[in-house]
Amino acid sequence: MHISDFDFELPEALIAQYPPAVRGSSRLLAALPNAPLRDEVFSALPDWVAAGDVLVFNNTKVMKARLFGQKASGGKIEALVERVLDADTALAHIRSSKSPKPGTRLVFEGGVEAVMLERAGELFCLRFEGGQTVYEILAQNGHLPLPPYIERSADDSDDSRYQTVYAKHQGAVAAPTAGLHFTDDLLAQLQAKGVHCAEVTLHVGAGTFQPVRVENIAEHQMHSEWFEVPDATVAAVEAAQQRGNKVWAVGTTSMRALESAARETGRLKAGCGDTDIFITPGYRFRVVDRLITNFHLPKSTLLMLVSAFSGTAHIQAVYRHAVAQQYRFFSYGDAMLLGRFDHSI
Repeated sequence: MHISDFDFELPEALIAQYPPAVRGSSRLLAALPNAPLRDEVFSALPDWVAAGDVLVFNNTKVMKARLFGQKASGGKIEALVERVLDADTALAHIRSSKSPKPGTRLVFEGGVEAVMLERAGELFCLRFEGGQTVYEILAQNGHLPLPPYIERSADDSDDSRYQTVYAKHQGAVAAPTAGLHFTDDLLAQLQAKGVHCAEVTLHVGAGTFQPVRVENIAEHQMHSEWFEVPDATVAAVEAAQQRGNKVWAVGTTSMRALESAARETGRLKAGCGDTDIFITPGYRFRVVDRLITNFHLPKSTLLMLVSAFSGTAHIQAVYRHAVAQQYRFFSYGDAMLLGRFDHSI
C-alpha cells in the first residue's frame, strides 16, 4: 500500500492545543463492526463494556525529557532524552547548530553537566555527572515534551494533564493519550460493573511522531520502544478469552505491547524487551478485540494501525464523520471506540 492511501484533509482548527477543561469530558465516537456510528461522551464508556471484559492500560509515565543548555565551548543545545540506560547514562536526540562530537561537554540548566560519549544511530549517548540519577536530573531541570503539533510551550497544568491518572513507571517521552480520558471515578465505575483492569508498560518514544518518508509503506523502518507484559496481565487476558469476553486495548501503545508479546507463538506471553512491530492492513490480530484511541495524524503509522484493525474503508468513513462533526484531534483531542474487522484491508 502507498502512503497516499492514508491521507486525509484535516482543518487546522481541529488540532487540540489544550486538554478539555475537565479530564474525562471529551467526546467518544463509537465505531463498532456492523453498526452505525454513534456520537457519545467519554463518560458513557461503561455502557459499552461488558462485565467480564478486560481493559489493558499502558502505565508508562512521561519524563520531563527536554533539557536546554549549551556546549562548554559555547553554542546553544537542546537534548530530548529518549531512553534512560542506567543511573547516569541516557540516549538523547540533540538539536544544535553542529552535532557534538565524542568527548564534548554539555552544560544544561541548573548547572547539570554531561559528556557526549558516542553516537547511536540518530541518537547521542550522554553520561551525566554530579551524582544525581538521570531521572532526578530530569525531574528537577527538565521540561515536559509536548508533541510537535501543539504550538505552545508546556505549562504547569500540562504536568498533570499530559499524564494518565494511573501512570507508574517513568520512561516515556510522549503520553499514551487514549488513557488521558480516564479518571479515578470512571475506573471505579468500570470495576464496579465487573470489568477487569490490567496493565502493560510501553515507554513511548519520540519516534511515535516520526513521519513516514517513503511512498511504499513496506519500506518504512519502524522505531523501537521498550515494553513489558507481566504475568498478571497474561492471566487476565486468558481468563477473559476463556469466558468469551473481549480484550480491550486502551490506546495503540497497549495494542502494540500486547500484539508484540504474542508475535512469536500467536499466544500472549509474559516478558519484556524492545519492539519495532509495524501493524499495517493485512495484519492478523492475535489478542485485541476492541480499541480505545484518539484520532491520528494523516499518513502516520498509527493511522495505518487502526486501518489494519478496523478496515481501511471503515476508518476513512470514521475520519470523514469526525471531521464533519468537528471532533478534536490528536493528543489532547477526543477518542474513538473501534472493533476488530478480521482480515479486512
